[in-house]
Amino acid sequence: MNRLIKTANQLTRIGSISLLIAAYYLMANSAIAQPQPNIVLVLTDDQPYGYLGVTGNKIAKTPNIDNLANQGLLFTNAHVTSAICTPSRVSILLSQYERKHGVNFNSGTAVAEKAWLQSYPVLLRQSGYHTGWVGKNHVPVGEDGYATGIMEKSFDYWYASHGHMRFYSKDTHPIFKEAENDTQLEIVSEGIADFMDTNEYRFKRAQTFLDARPKNQPFMLSINLNLPHGAGAREMAQRDKDDDIYKSLYRDKNIPLPKHYVAKKDIKQPKLPADLLRAKDRQVGYNYVDTEEDVTEMLIRQNQAMTGIDRLVGRLQDELKRHKVDDNTIIILTSDHGLFMGEFGLGGKALCYEKTTHVPLIIYDPRQTAKQQTSDALVQSIDVAPTILSYAGVTAPKSYQGEDLSGFYTHQTKTQREYVFTENLWSTHFGNPRCDAIQDNQWKYIRYYANHNLSANDKVKIAKQMGMKPSKVLYGYHDAAITQYRQFVEGPLQGESAVYEELYHIAQDPDELNNLVNSSQHQDKLAEMRNAWLPVIQQARGSGFPHVVRYTVDSQLEKRSKGKAKTY
Repeated sequence: MNRLIKTANQLTRIGSISLLIAAYYLMANSAIAQPQPNIVLVLTDDQPYGYLGVTGNKIAKTPNIDNLANQGLLFTNAHVTSAICTPSRVSILLSQYERKHGVNFNSGTAVAEKAWLQSYPVLLRQSGYHTGWVGKNHVPVGEDGYATGIMEKSFDYWYASHGHMRFYSKDTHPIFKEAENDTQLEIVSEGIADFMDTNEYRFKRAQTFLDARPKNQPFMLSINLNLPHGAGAREMAQRDKDDDIYKSLYRDKNIPLPKHYVAKKDIKQPKLPADLLRAKDRQVGYNYVDTEEDVTEMLIRQNQAMTGIDRLVGRLQDELKRHKVDDNTIIILTSDHGLFMGEFGLGGKALCYEKTTHVPLIIYDPRQTAKQQTSDALVQSIDVAPTILSYAGVTAPKSYQGEDLSGFYTHQTKTQREYVFTENLWSTHFGNPRCDAIQDNQWKYIRYYANHNLSANDKVKIAKQMGMKPSKVLYGYHDAAITQYRQFVEGPLQGESAVYEELYHIAQDPDELNNLVNSSQHQDKLAEMRNAWLPVIQQARGSGFPHVVRYTVDSQLEKRSKGKAKTY
């Protein structure tokens, strides 16, 4: 009880979050019965659609996840809204397109507390759910971003790092020091077991509101991974203590190169014009796509990571069974986006191609039999939050832009949306252009905008000439970034013209090989997609200024001397 009182006193400094916690505490102590299901969300990182056995992976063995899909429902046409970590994860939490929520690496902003109060974890906790967050957080919330502490204090159980969760997580994140294992997926598995404990939490470094999970309360656990993320897989070092999965598995296999792979030395015709996508400025972390040897090694590591993720899911199911809650626990699994592996010579993510936007989405509900094993409905990552709330019996806020997918399990076959909308607003000195796309089950239309960003290579060159660290000019955004980003958001809505377009008949050309924009036979379809684009992007933008707070180098310096940054 002393621990509870101490934690509650700390929470009072958060304002409205503390009111929610107080409301939850009253409900948690009412010892009500549990009519609602438990819910677990497993979110992977950099996992394209085809990385599971059930979605076509011929190398990695993923039987536990495959069984979830076979016993539940696999959406075969699910897409993220933004193919890059932070904006995609904000979209999942708030059920909003990035153009609406306004947070990215280059936006100069963090999620304001006002917006965070509408996130699915806060709403579930307010409604009486016992909530946990394990793994990685890549969403800055509040005026100090990751350092604000709002995220940690929004959960009953918090066992996570901020930003990139390294493969050897204990090396850099003190919160994981008490774990028995050194590797990320095994540390997360330990956190899952600790959250499930109804006696007393084992990790003293974890932040908790109650001493243990109440047996008579429904729970919602968010499991956020940083694999098979390219940077995480790159850190695998085959240490002595590592499981054999991460040392020898699949190294005896013949690993095929990705379809349409092109080594850097063999690129004759870039996928996009050089003045639009400046490949020479690509972040050095994606250089593994440049040679066949390097990309093969990365594919081995990613497949090892997928089998590690599958084992984690199996251990999660074992924990649910051990606590006798497996028959009332819904499991949802998806990814924040995909990753290029040298297709057409491309590395990284962010663009609006299928390899980066198309992800698996699995819903498994043990309480009922799925009407269909797969669905090709047009669904998106913004649908996750309203679906979770629906299963919990909680009304979704009006600010949500996604749809409830729970009906697909028993009767629904179509969504209300006519088109999926994806976008990239992360356009920086690293070469990526702004772009956005609409697509249905047959066609995809992509628009690109002029890339006037300074070159990362030129910045580094000047930094060295001036005796500065290159990282100082490549990372960290100042207030000017906010105005630039807002122009990125509003420009196309205010008449900014596309400088390049692509049209793909993805039903017949799923690899997006043939751009039909200049095909005389497809001009009617091009005109149709052009006309459809504007109302879709307008809907994605919504109205009003996003609920964000300044989160720049300038705001942090200013805050230290003057106080709080302004919330819009």
